[in-house]
Amino acid sequence: MRQLERFKQAIAYFLEHRPQAETELVYTDPYELAVAVILSAQCTDKRVNMITPALFRQYPTALSLAKAKHEEVFELIRSCSYPNNKTKNIIGMAKALVNDFNGKMPSDIDELQKLPGIGRKSANVLAAVIFNKPAMAVDTHVFRVAARIGLTVNAKNPYQAEMQLIKHIPRDLIPLAHHWLILHGRYVCQARKPKCDECGLQAICKYYQSKS
Repeated sequence: MRQLERFKQAIAYFLEHRPQAETELVYTDPYELAVAVILSAQCTDKRVNMITPALFRQYPTALSLAKAKHEEVFELIRSCSYPNNKTKNIIGMAKALVNDFNGKMPSDIDELQKLPGIGRKSANVLAAVIFNKPAMAVDTHVFRVAARIGLTVNAKNPYQAEMQLIKHIPRDLIPLAHHWLILHGRYVCQARKPKCDECGLQAICKYYQSKS
């Protein structure tokens, strides 16, 4: 099967079976999403969503978090992975947002990466979710699923995978496709035990066909 045909069929499948897909992180504004995204690194969205309500009650704005004491924030997020480093990052992000961007979340991916704790993947998440930009965030789920299906070929790192994906996905669908692949990886094409029998992409999936 040619690469373009594989993309075409995958997109058609997701448009039919998951026409609406969005982040599972709970947030009400760009500041809250940025905090949640930083906390979600190597941590489940479910855990993050358990942590953030109390955190946002205590620090409802970037300005309030920018003034927070490390030990107080640490206590609120200690149940997530790497709480010490993430405490530094979310406070640092809030300070940079207030001091360098006048409290307004930038939409440019390069500008977003100037915020502490925001790498390229996180910047793409924010750009896609908040600003609906054609940005493809490649996390472990996206990297795995794209390779298994055959949407990416010999991608050695997330950036290479990102470039291959955005080359063949229509720009207006890229923000949606990001969630398609994440959710498919989270609930169907799982890392250790993919649920191939439940998957509707068997006909185009290189991984499934290699097993058959």
